[in-house]
Amino acid sequence: MKLGFSLPQYGAHAAQGARIARYATAVEQAGAQSLWVGERLIAATDPSVGYGGKDTIPDEFNAILDPFLVLGIAAAATERVTLGTNVLIAPLHRPAHLARSLTTLDVVSGGRLLPGFGIGWSPEEYAAAGVPFTHRGARLDETLDALEAIWTTDPAGYEGRFVSVPRHRSELRTVQRPRPPIYLGAFQPAGLARIGQRADGWLPVVPVPGPPDWGEQLLKLRGVIDQAAEAAGRDPGSIGTVLRANVAAGTDLELVARTIETVVADTGFDEVFVDLMYVTDSVDAALDAAGFLLDRLH
Repeated sequence: MKLGFSLPQYGAHAAQGARIARYATAVEQAGAQSLWVGERLIAATDPSVGYGGKDTIPDEFNAILDPFLVLGIAAAATERVTLGTNVLIAPLHRPAHLARSLTTLDVVSGGRLLPGFGIGWSPEEYAAAGVPFTHRGARLDETLDALEAIWTTDPAGYEGRFVSVPRHRSELRTVQRPRPPIYLGAFQPAGLARIGQRADGWLPVVPVPGPPDWGEQLLKLRGVIDQAAEAAGRDPGSIGTVLRANVAAGTDLELVARTIETVVADTGFDEVFVDLMYVTDSVDAALDAAGFLLDRLH
């Protein structure tokens, strides 16, 4: 099993951002395979859409560090681990800015970047970014097309309905060729089909605690991806999967370990990272939790 962890970024962890480098180094040395950041732009006080099917937004989202800066710190402090985003809300970013930031991360990390994208769920975040909330899927597709052009052509340019990049010189290349692998988070049919048609991997979620048949549900969703891949003339086996374990507050770490073992056994998906933001209130506590899970699951 390849086991990774979220970086200190949200809630109480955010105030201890000066310890990100120490955390990243220690977790890598303890045997972790990957480190991850997410993205929240704002946490609305009166959200029109809540988080995870609820009417509210978690308190942890009230304090958040910038994902690009956090991942850059981790890149400088580590040598081996994969550095992932789960997820960046791609339509909130202009493609030229996004390409510059991601290319920088891939170059300074020596080719360890795994960018994961999604379309988000918060209308207020889109309003804060000055981007319409409608046509999010189409905006994601065009953003991915623009990134592809910037990363693989020189001169590069892109003109779409929703996003555009003027023709320009694009000489700096990512270490990973022809570009970093692109993973997408999705649970709905259209998003799953998009993964099968064009992505390099899928970023599903495992809730802890969760229903006992979660592995079976994930396999059904993966089946949608595989069917779309075959219809597009792609090999489903070339599309990776990285599971994110979303651990609820107050959850015992032994239950986290057992849940991961069960889902991995049921699905065969053996790349997992654990989000510790709800179960630890300090960087030291996150380090202790990561150490326990690495010992328990390796």
